[in-house]
Amino acid sequence: MAKRLKLGVIGMSEGNGHPYSWSSIFNGYDKEAMSTCPFPVIPEYLGRETFPDNFLNHVAEVTHIWTQDKTISAHVAKAARIRTVCDSLMDMLGEVDAVFLARDDAEHHYQYAKPYLEAGIPVYIDKPFALSLQEANNLWNLAKNDNQIFTCSALQFAKEYQPAVLNGEMLGEIKAVWATVPKSWEKYAVHIIEPVLNLLPERGELVNVKKLPMNSDDLTGVQVQWSTGIIAQFQTGGKLPVPLSIKVLGTKGVQELKFEDTFYAFKSALKRFIGVVKGEEANIPRAFTQEMVTILEAGSHA
Repeated sequence: MAKRLKLGVIGMSEGNGHPYSWSSIFNGYDKEAMSTCPFPVIPEYLGRETFPDNFLNHVAEVTHIWTQDKTISAHVAKAARIRTVCDSLMDMLGEVDAVFLARDDAEHHYQYAKPYLEAGIPVYIDKPFALSLQEANNLWNLAKNDNQIFTCSALQFAKEYQPAVLNGEMLGEIKAVWATVPKSWEKYAVHIIEPVLNLLPERGELVNVKKLPMNSDDLTGVQVQWSTGIIAQFQTGGKLPVPLSIKVLGTKGVQELKFEDTFYAFKSALKRFIGVVKGEEANIPRAFTQEMVTILEAGSHA
């Protein structure tokens, strides 16, 4: 039987429930404790799955957790069956095989990832990896090899956003993509940028990236064009009720892709990370992440 990896999780940033969800996809969860999780969607989609059959407990266990608040750490630990609550960020060193940096405040990724990267421990850095290419390079420069850092939006792995779902007969030649997502550009644009890049493997080189003049405190938009001529527009809605939507426009028709299976996307991303750590699967190409950050950075600038 293959060795089960021991994993640590680092949290927690405002509005991000990934320490709960990611840990539970490996460990299962305590229904009573999880019912008081501040992110009700998490027990909702976990409850639709069968443990252990649909979970990843056979490949790894989350054994350690640290957050900036020990009360929060204890609650996540109880809900997600994590054995050890750490007193300090450094307590996991030497105890785990890999670490989840499950925070989406990119401005803090470097400080939390640094001690583990310097120790040679693989780290899954939550989305968005970085808000600028300079920040991204600072992180990559800490890595001892190309597989030590894994990063993505799990929506890159969503079954609804794979190239195979595109109906070429209905679409004809793809000319453009319109994508929207609610909330802030900095934290949530990655959820549409990465799926669109994934849907268009033959898009060519990025040749033009520009921020759109939205004249709104809530809306942020960026338009990009690739060497094939394909154009994409990415928009975030801030506090406005903007849907998560990706529309692919072709010479013959339009296809809207709707995201539905959160558990599948998270599980697939986590499984890929474990495969990378074990040397059994390829990492996401760095050029892919660099392209995402280039687009993200354009929207972050005034």
